[in-house]
Amino acid sequence: MITVTEATASAGALKRLSDEGVSIWLDDLSRRRIESGNLAGLVATRNVVGVTTNPSIFQAAIGSGEGYEEQLADLAVRDVTVDEAVRMMTTADVRAAADVLRPVYDATGGRDGRVSIEVDPRLAHDTAATVAEARQLAWLVDRPNVMIKIPATQAGLPAITEVIGAGISVNVTLIFSLERYREVMDAYLAGLEKARAAGLDLSAIHSVASFFVSRVDSEIDKRLTLLGTDEALALKGRAALANARLAYEAYEQVFAGPRWQALGDARANRQRPLWASTGVKDPAYKDTLYVDELVAPGTVNTMPEATLNAVADHGDVQGDTVTGGYAQARADLAAVERLGISYDEVVRQLEDEGVAKFEVAWQDLLDAVTKSLNSKGVDAE
Repeated sequence: MITVTEATASAGALKRLSDEGVSIWLDDLSRRRIESGNLAGLVATRNVVGVTTNPSIFQAAIGSGEGYEEQLADLAVRDVTVDEAVRMMTTADVRAAADVLRPVYDATGGRDGRVSIEVDPRLAHDTAATVAEARQLAWLVDRPNVMIKIPATQAGLPAITEVIGAGISVNVTLIFSLERYREVMDAYLAGLEKARAAGLDLSAIHSVASFFVSRVDSEIDKRLTLLGTDEALALKGRAALANARLAYEAYEQVFAGPRWQALGDARANRQRPLWASTGVKDPAYKDTLYVDELVAPGTVNTMPEATLNAVADHGDVQGDTVTGGYAQARADLAAVERLGISYDEVVRQLEDEGVAKFEVAWQDLLDAVTKSLNSKGVDAE
């Protein structure tokens, strides 16, 4: 549990971040975190107003087995399939977390207090299956503050439109490129238009677009290091921030246009940019880099707990660090391109790798649960 001293120390930077219009979400979840009161403590003392999950997070939580023994035993007695067992455990965790965050959801009119759960990553390239899975997850969790995560693959775009059109709130994940981000916003607006035509209440539909940050630096920095010139090395650590800042510029443009205005007049909500993958992977960089340098109103920053703790301890939140940097951001990405590093190639690779990593994590989770069910004398095939 968080002590009073820790809570006081964390109030500064985290409160300033919230005051600047950045919603702080935790990029982690486990049954132990919920049942121990840790999640409620983070909400109460560290300005956490949402939770995101992904297959890797669930693999780490459920794969350990801690806190899941009783439910696993019940599932084994019922002779369920491993896929059903995994869904029962993950949706139970998301439902419980949603209950913890329900007061935040109520207080913010649905803007925050959200808990995200991802469709099966093996469906990332199947539109119809993604839509069906999203509907099923929304039904299984059965909480108004759930968000269904849909990857921003080519097949995911029409799924986003269909799911939003059905009145289900969506967290669009695995966005790396500016072009794909614009396609995601277009899919969201099309979904709102579909929902409006069906007579749904647009004010009840919310969405965030998860734009990944650190992985962009990891890949581009690797290529800059291989070049090894002074010019190349001087660009390290700049591409990810440039990419994210230009994404926010695109957000400002789209949600100031006439198409949005008609939906806004119908009480629709903007699809907020969410900075994902904000844990710094290069120890040479300040561990709060992707928080301090991505402060802008109307955004979400979802942080692993280590990053949340770092911001609480020594974050340097100095107001908006995004909207004044568009020209420099364009210059930084152009400089990378001039060195022969293809932006389009990098972001395409990162999307493919992102989907593949989640598929591997999901399979690892299925394997761990299969082993647990079989250890109880049940054939999980």
